[in-house]
Amino acid sequence: MILAVLLQTRSITRAAKRLGMSQPTVSRALGQLRQTLADPLLVRSGGKMTLTQRAVELARPLESWMATTSTLLQPTAFAPAALDRRFVIASSDYGVLSVIHPLLPAIRDEAPDCRIEVSAYSEDMFQKLASGEIDVIITGFEPDLSVGYARRLFAETHSVILRHGHPLVSVGSGSVPLDQYLAWPHIAVSVGTEGYDHVAFCLAELNVERQVLVRVPYFYAAPDLIGTSDAILTMPTRAAAHFARLHGLSCLPAPGQISGFDYWALMHERSVRDPATQWLIDMLSSAPSGDGAVPDRLVDAREVRLEGSPVEPAR
Repeated sequence: MILAVLLQTRSITRAAKRLGMSQPTVSRALGQLRQTLADPLLVRSGGKMTLTQRAVELARPLESWMATTSTLLQPTAFAPAALDRRFVIASSDYGVLSVIHPLLPAIRDEAPDCRIEVSAYSEDMFQKLASGEIDVIITGFEPDLSVGYARRLFAETHSVILRHGHPLVSVGSGSVPLDQYLAWPHIAVSVGTEGYDHVAFCLAELNVERQVLVRVPYFYAAPDLIGTSDAILTMPTRAAAHFARLHGLSCLPAPGQISGFDYWALMHERSVRDPATQWLIDMLSSAPSGDGAVPDRLVDAREVRLEGSPVEPAR
Protein backbone atom coordinates (compact mmCIF):
# COMPACT_ATOMS: atom_id res chain seq x y z
CA MET A 1 0.00 0.00 0.00
CA ILE A 2 2.76 2.49 0.92
CA LEU A 3 4.71 1.68 -2.24
CA ALA A 4 1.65 2.12 -4.44
CA VAL A 5 0.87 5.53 -2.95
CA LEU A 6 4.52 6.63 -3.16
CA LEU A 7 4.63 5.75 -6.85
CA GLN A 8 1.37 7.60 -7.47
CA THR A 9 2.31 10.77 -5.59
CA ARG A 10 6.09 10.68 -6.13
CA SER A 11 6.36 12.54 -2.85
CA ILE A 12 6.99 11.38 0.71
CA THR A 13 5.05 14.39 2.03
CA ARG A 14 1.96 13.81 -0.12
CA ALA A 15 2.07 10.04 0.42
CA ALA A 16 2.23 10.50 4.20
CA LYS A 17 -0.77 12.85 4.09
CA ARG A 18 -2.85 10.47 1.97
CA LEU A 19 -1.99 7.49 4.15
CA GLY A 20 -2.49 9.34 7.43
CA MET A 21 1.08 8.58 8.49
CA SER A 22 4.00 10.68 9.61
CA GLN A 23 6.66 11.61 7.06
CA PRO A 24 9.42 9.78 9.00
CA THR A 25 7.33 6.59 8.95
CA VAL A 26 6.85 6.78 5.18
CA SER A 27 10.52 7.66 4.69
CA ARG A 28 11.60 4.60 6.71
CA ALA A 29 9.21 2.43 4.71
CA LEU A 30 10.71 3.72 1.45
CA GLY A 31 14.17 2.86 2.74
CA GLN A 32 13.08 -0.69 3.56
CA LEU A 33 11.44 -1.07 0.14
CA ARG A 34 14.60 0.12 -1.60
CA GLN A 35 16.60 -2.46 0.32
CA THR A 36 14.12 -5.27 -0.34
CA LEU A 37 13.78 -4.55 -4.08
CA ALA A 38 17.44 -3.58 -4.56
CA ASP A 39 16.35 -0.45 -6.42
CA PRO A 40 16.09 3.25 -5.42
CA LEU A 41 12.53 3.40 -6.89
CA LEU A 42 12.33 7.20 -6.58
CA VAL A 43 15.22 9.44 -7.59
CA ARG A 44 15.54 13.20 -7.65
CA SER A 45 15.76 14.77 -11.10
CA GLY A 46 15.54 18.48 -11.78
CA GLY A 47 14.12 19.32 -8.37
CA LYS A 48 11.45 16.63 -8.36
CA MET A 49 11.21 12.90 -7.76
CA THR A 50 10.93 10.56 -10.74
CA LEU A 51 10.41 6.82 -11.03
CA THR A 52 13.19 4.40 -11.84
CA GLN A 53 12.57 1.83 -14.56
CA ARG A 54 11.89 -0.79 -11.89
CA ALA A 55 9.32 1.52 -10.28
CA VAL A 56 7.66 2.11 -13.67
CA GLU A 57 7.34 -1.66 -14.10
CA LEU A 58 5.76 -1.96 -10.66
CA ALA A 59 3.42 1.02 -10.97
CA ARG A 60 0.77 -0.48 -13.27
CA PRO A 61 0.34 -3.81 -11.38
CA LEU A 62 0.18 -1.86 -8.13
CA GLU A 63 -2.51 0.47 -9.53
CA SER A 64 -4.53 -2.57 -10.59
CA TRP A 65 -4.08 -4.12 -7.15
CA MET A 66 -5.15 -0.87 -5.47
CA ALA A 67 -8.31 -0.69 -7.59
CA THR A 68 -9.20 -4.30 -6.79
CA THR A 69 -8.51 -3.82 -3.10
CA SER A 70 -10.63 -0.68 -3.02
CA THR A 71 -13.54 -2.60 -4.54
CA LEU A 72 -13.17 -5.43 -2.04
CA LEU A 73 -13.14 -3.02 0.89
CA GLN A 74 -16.34 -1.28 -0.17
CA PRO A 75 -19.28 -2.57 1.90
CA THR A 76 -21.84 -4.50 -0.09
CA ALA A 77 -25.18 -2.74 -0.26
CA PHE A 78 -27.63 -4.66 1.92
CA ALA A 79 -31.04 -5.51 0.48
CA PRO A 80 -33.41 -7.56 2.69
CA ALA A 81 -35.28 -8.76 -0.39
CA ALA A 82 -32.10 -10.53 -1.57
CA LEU A 83 -31.29 -12.02 1.84
CA ASP A 84 -31.05 -15.81 1.84
CA ARG A 85 -30.03 -16.70 5.37
CA ARG A 86 -31.02 -18.73 8.40
CA PHE A 87 -30.93 -16.85 11.71
CA VAL A 88 -30.76 -18.80 14.97
CA ILE A 89 -32.50 -17.00 17.84
CA ALA A 90 -32.30 -18.31 21.40
CA SER A 91 -35.63 -17.68 23.12
CA SER A 92 -38.17 -18.93 25.61
CA ASP A 93 -41.71 -19.63 24.44
CA TYR A 94 -42.62 -16.20 25.84
CA GLY A 95 -40.11 -14.60 23.46
CA VAL A 96 -41.59 -16.55 20.56
CA LEU A 97 -45.07 -15.36 21.51
CA SER A 98 -44.28 -11.71 22.24
CA VAL A 99 -41.52 -10.95 19.71
CA ILE A 100 -41.05 -13.54 16.98
CA HIS A 101 -44.69 -14.40 16.27
CA PRO A 102 -45.85 -10.81 15.60
CA LEU A 103 -42.71 -10.23 13.55
CA LEU A 104 -43.22 -13.01 11.00
CA PRO A 105 -45.49 -11.17 8.52
CA ALA A 106 -43.05 -8.27 8.26
CA ILE A 107 -40.09 -10.63 7.76
CA ARG A 108 -42.00 -12.48 5.07
CA ASP A 109 -42.73 -9.20 3.28
CA GLU A 110 -39.21 -7.76 3.49
CA ALA A 111 -37.08 -10.90 3.18
CA PRO A 112 -39.03 -13.86 1.74
CA ASP A 113 -35.99 -16.17 1.81
CA CYS A 114 -35.04 -15.37 5.42
CA ARG A 115 -35.54 -18.28 7.82
CA ILE A 116 -35.65 -18.27 11.61
CA GLU A 117 -34.72 -21.21 13.81
CA VAL A 118 -35.60 -20.86 17.50
CA SER A 119 -33.16 -22.46 19.92
CA ALA A 120 -34.11 -23.20 23.53
CA TYR A 121 -32.13 -21.52 26.27
CA SER A 122 -29.11 -23.58 27.27
CA GLU A 123 -26.24 -23.27 29.70
CA ASP A 124 -23.83 -22.64 26.84
CA MET A 125 -25.96 -20.23 24.81
CA PHE A 126 -23.61 -17.29 25.43
CA GLN A 127 -20.69 -19.39 24.21
CA LYS A 128 -22.75 -20.27 21.13
CA LEU A 129 -23.47 -16.59 20.61
CA ALA A 130 -19.73 -15.89 20.66
CA SER A 131 -18.97 -18.75 18.25
CA GLY A 132 -21.70 -17.80 15.79
CA GLU A 133 -23.91 -20.84 16.36
CA ILE A 134 -26.54 -18.43 17.70
CA ASP A 135 -27.12 -15.03 16.08
CA VAL A 136 -29.32 -13.33 18.67
CA ILE A 137 -30.63 -14.04 22.17
CA ILE A 138 -33.93 -12.48 23.17
CA THR A 139 -34.41 -12.52 26.90
CA GLY A 140 -35.51 -10.82 30.07
CA PHE A 141 -32.06 -11.36 31.58
CA GLU A 142 -30.13 -8.18 32.18
CA PRO A 143 -27.41 -8.00 29.48
CA ASP A 144 -24.21 -9.80 30.41
CA LEU A 145 -21.06 -7.68 30.37
CA SER A 146 -19.21 -10.25 28.30
CA VAL A 147 -21.82 -10.61 25.57
CA GLY A 148 -21.13 -7.39 23.70
CA TYR A 149 -24.21 -5.42 22.69
CA ALA A 150 -27.91 -5.29 23.50
CA ARG A 151 -31.05 -3.47 22.50
CA ARG A 152 -34.02 -2.98 24.79
CA LEU A 153 -37.16 -4.20 23.07
CA PHE A 154 -39.82 -3.23 25.60
CA ALA A 155 -40.73 -3.01 29.27
CA GLU A 156 -43.05 -5.72 30.58
CA THR A 157 -45.36 -6.08 33.57
CA HIS A 158 -47.09 -9.12 35.11
CA SER A 159 -50.73 -10.14 35.16
CA VAL A 160 -52.79 -12.90 36.72
CA ILE A 161 -55.05 -15.15 34.68
CA LEU A 162 -57.80 -17.23 36.27
CA ARG A 163 -61.06 -18.88 35.34
CA HIS A 164 -64.18 -16.84 34.73
CA GLY A 165 -66.20 -16.62 37.93
CA HIS A 166 -63.17 -17.02 40.20
CA PRO A 167 -63.72 -15.12 43.49
CA LEU A 168 -60.68 -12.92 42.81
CA VAL A 169 -62.43 -11.46 39.77
CA SER A 170 -64.59 -9.48 42.20
CA VAL A 171 -61.61 -7.27 43.14
CA GLY A 172 -62.35 -5.29 39.98
CA SER A 173 -59.90 -4.00 37.40
CA GLY A 174 -57.19 -2.94 39.85
CA SER A 175 -54.17 -4.94 40.97
CA VAL A 176 -54.92 -8.06 42.98
CA PRO A 177 -54.17 -7.35 46.69
CA LEU A 178 -51.17 -9.36 47.86
CA ASP A 179 -52.98 -11.03 50.78
CA GLN A 180 -55.75 -12.28 48.51
CA TYR A 181 -53.19 -13.28 45.90
CA LEU A 182 -51.39 -15.50 48.42
CA ALA A 183 -54.62 -17.10 49.63
CA TRP A 184 -55.11 -19.15 46.45
CA PRO A 185 -53.15 -22.06 44.94
CA HIS A 186 -50.88 -21.21 42.03
CA ILE A 187 -49.62 -22.65 38.79
CA ALA A 188 -45.95 -21.66 38.52
CA VAL A 189 -43.69 -21.37 35.49
CA SER A 190 -39.93 -21.92 35.75
CA VAL A 191 -37.84 -20.60 32.87
CA GLY A 192 -34.46 -21.66 31.52
CA THR A 193 -31.99 -24.33 32.49
CA GLU A 194 -31.84 -23.06 36.08
CA GLY A 195 -35.62 -22.98 36.48
CA TYR A 196 -35.87 -19.27 37.26
CA ASP A 197 -39.22 -18.16 38.74
CA HIS A 198 -39.57 -14.36 38.76
CA VAL A 199 -42.67 -14.40 40.95
CA ALA A 200 -40.93 -16.51 43.59
CA PHE A 201 -37.95 -14.15 43.40
CA CYS A 202 -40.16 -11.10 44.11
CA LEU A 203 -42.08 -12.80 46.92
CA ALA A 204 -38.85 -13.96 48.55
CA GLU A 205 -37.85 -10.30 48.83
CA LEU A 206 -40.96 -9.89 51.01
CA ASN A 207 -40.26 -13.08 53.00
CA VAL A 208 -43.49 -14.67 51.78
CA GLU A 209 -44.25 -17.49 49.38
CA ARG A 210 -47.26 -18.81 47.51
CA GLN A 211 -48.74 -22.29 47.51
CA VAL A 212 -47.62 -23.90 44.24
CA LEU A 213 -50.03 -26.57 43.06
CA VAL A 214 -48.23 -27.41 39.80
CA ARG A 215 -44.94 -26.16 38.35
CA VAL A 216 -44.28 -26.34 34.59
CA PRO A 217 -41.29 -25.35 32.42
CA TYR A 218 -43.25 -23.62 29.63
CA PHE A 219 -45.71 -20.74 29.51
CA TYR A 220 -47.78 -22.53 26.86
CA ALA A 221 -48.36 -25.52 29.15
CA ALA A 222 -49.72 -23.52 32.07
CA PRO A 223 -53.10 -21.99 31.07
CA ASP A 224 -54.80 -25.35 30.47
CA LEU A 225 -54.28 -26.16 34.16
CA ILE A 226 -56.46 -23.37 35.54
CA GLY A 227 -59.62 -23.59 33.46
CA THR A 228 -61.41 -26.01 35.80
CA SER A 229 -59.80 -25.13 39.13
CA ASP A 230 -59.37 -22.22 41.52
CA ALA A 231 -55.62 -22.07 40.88
CA ILE A 232 -54.28 -18.82 39.47
CA LEU A 233 -51.38 -18.19 37.12
CA THR A 234 -49.03 -15.22 36.97
CA MET A 235 -47.11 -14.47 33.80
CA PRO A 236 -45.85 -11.53 31.72
CA THR A 237 -48.77 -9.38 30.64
CA ARG A 238 -48.38 -9.94 26.89
CA ALA A 239 -48.57 -13.68 27.41
CA ALA A 240 -51.36 -13.39 29.99
CA ALA A 241 -53.54 -11.30 27.66
CA HIS A 242 -52.93 -13.73 24.79
CA PHE A 243 -53.80 -16.84 26.79
CA ALA A 244 -56.81 -15.19 28.42
CA ARG A 245 -58.27 -14.52 24.97
CA LEU A 246 -57.29 -17.94 23.65
CA HIS A 247 -58.67 -19.95 26.58
CA GLY A 248 -61.58 -17.75 27.65
CA LEU A 249 -60.02 -16.74 30.99
CA SER A 250 -60.08 -13.58 33.08
CA CYS A 251 -56.99 -11.39 33.35
CA LEU A 252 -56.09 -9.02 36.20
CA PRO A 253 -52.99 -6.93 37.02
CA ALA A 254 -50.65 -8.76 39.38
CA PRO A 255 -49.90 -7.33 42.83
CA GLY A 256 -47.66 -4.28 42.62
CA GLN A 257 -44.99 -6.10 44.61
CA ILE A 258 -44.31 -8.34 41.59
CA SER A 259 -41.99 -6.18 39.54
CA GLY A 260 -41.80 -5.94 35.79
CA PHE A 261 -38.70 -6.39 33.66
CA ASP A 262 -37.09 -5.21 30.44
CA TYR A 263 -36.88 -7.49 27.43
CA TRP A 264 -33.67 -7.45 25.41
CA ALA A 265 -32.13 -8.57 22.14
CA LEU A 266 -28.47 -9.52 22.63
CA MET A 267 -25.81 -9.99 19.97
CA HIS A 268 -22.08 -10.56 19.98
CA GLU A 269 -19.63 -7.80 19.13
CA ARG A 270 -18.69 -9.59 15.91
CA SER A 271 -22.22 -8.91 14.57
CA VAL A 272 -22.34 -5.18 15.27
CA ARG A 273 -21.27 -4.30 11.71
CA ASP A 274 -23.09 -7.14 9.99
CA PRO A 275 -25.95 -5.45 8.10
CA ALA A 276 -28.09 -8.61 8.06
CA THR A 277 -27.93 -9.01 11.85
CA GLN A 278 -28.56 -5.29 12.28
CA TRP A 279 -31.62 -5.62 10.08
CA LEU A 280 -32.87 -8.53 12.20
CA ILE A 281 -32.34 -6.52 15.41
CA ASP A 282 -34.27 -3.61 13.87
CA MET A 283 -37.08 -5.98 12.96
CA LEU A 284 -37.17 -7.43 16.49
CA SER A 285 -37.32 -3.90 17.88
CA SER A 286 -40.26 -3.00 15.66
CA ALA A 287 -42.33 -6.11 16.38
CA PRO A 288 -45.80 -4.99 17.51
CA SER A 289 -45.61 -5.48 21.25
CA GLY A 290 -48.79 -3.79 22.36
CA ASP A 291 -47.40 -0.97 24.48
CA GLY A 292 -46.18 1.43 21.82
CA ALA A 293 -42.75 1.61 23.43
CA VAL A 294 -39.93 2.99 21.32
CA PRO A 295 -36.87 0.70 21.50
CA ASP A 296 -33.72 2.14 22.99
CA ARG A 297 -30.71 2.85 20.80
CA LEU A 298 -28.18 0.11 20.30
CA VAL A 299 -26.00 0.24 23.37
CA ASP A 300 -22.90 -1.47 24.60
CA ALA A 301 -23.76 -4.00 27.29
CA ARG A 302 -21.26 -2.27 29.57
CA GLU A 303 -23.40 0.87 29.41
CA VAL A 304 -26.53 -1.17 30.03
CA ARG A 305 -25.01 -2.68 33.15
CA LEU A 306 -24.17 0.74 34.55
CA GLU A 307 -27.65 2.08 33.90
CA GLY A 308 -29.61 -1.05 34.78
CA SER A 309 -30.95 -2.62 37.92
CA PRO A 310 -29.21 -5.29 40.02
CA VAL A 311 -28.62 -8.45 38.06
CA GLU A 312 -31.17 -11.23 38.28
CA PRO A 313 -31.07 -14.54 36.45
CA ALA A 314 -32.35 -14.16 32.91
CA ARG A 315 -35.79 -15.06 31.71
